[in-house]
Amino acid sequence: MEFENVILGKEGNIGIVKLNRPDKLNALNLRTLDELNKIFKMIEEDSSIMVVILTGAGDKAFVAGADITEINKLSRQEAEKFSRNGQEIFSRIENFDKPVIAAVNGYALGGGCELAMACHIRIASENARFGQPEINLGIIPGYGGTVRLREIAGKSKALEMILTGDMIDADEAYRIGLVNKVTPHGELLDTAIKTGEKIASKSGVIIKYALESLRVKERREEMENESRLFALCTETEDFKEGTSAFLEKRKAQFMNK
Repeated sequence: MEFENVILGKEGNIGIVKLNRPDKLNALNLRTLDELNKIFKMIEEDSSIMVVILTGAGDKAFVAGADITEINKLSRQEAEKFSRNGQEIFSRIENFDKPVIAAVNGYALGGGCELAMACHIRIASENARFGQPEINLGIIPGYGGTVRLREIAGKSKALEMILTGDMIDADEAYRIGLVNKVTPHGELLDTAIKTGEKIASKSGVIIKYALESLRVKERREEMENESRLFALCTETEDFKEGTSAFLEKRKAQFMNK
């Protein structure tokens, strides 16, 4: 099956999923999310793949965020559906029965940071940058970022990153536990493959049981609350101003009320 925005390759018994919109810094539009979901369904049914590596095309970005052109005209109802769709796809990855390694090769911002956090292991190149800058657009994270970032990095760091919208570098991401390892940029994929090979050499059924044991079981209320609040943002003038300013490449002038 051919896809436009996502590529599936194989290295032995390791599946390599590459988000392939380098001209858009691999931004997540609805088509890309749909293709990503379909590819993970294919991998689920492919017994020859034991581990998955998820990365971005090009040297600049893992995923630089959601596609703002698809967001800035959303109604409240559409925004809640938009958020829930992304949450469901990312939860599918988080709850996948095969280990998923994020090889973060550049910017992992907004939806990109949320996607990386949905993976089981995160390996970053030294030029990777992480952030949840949605507040600069007049919204909040909507793909599980408010929930997973708090769980991974702690409440204080999650509040700082989400409320300021500031990026952090790979070393800081490692320090706070957001990534497992930092490598030179040219060694990123090889490092991820070696990690995948080590995992794939173990018992597949035991790996499945380990993933199930470590899985977070109940998040529905928190995720639904995030979607509800994400949707409420779209009814504000600041949301319209923030997304318009981003698309027009100018500084947003929020009302601050």
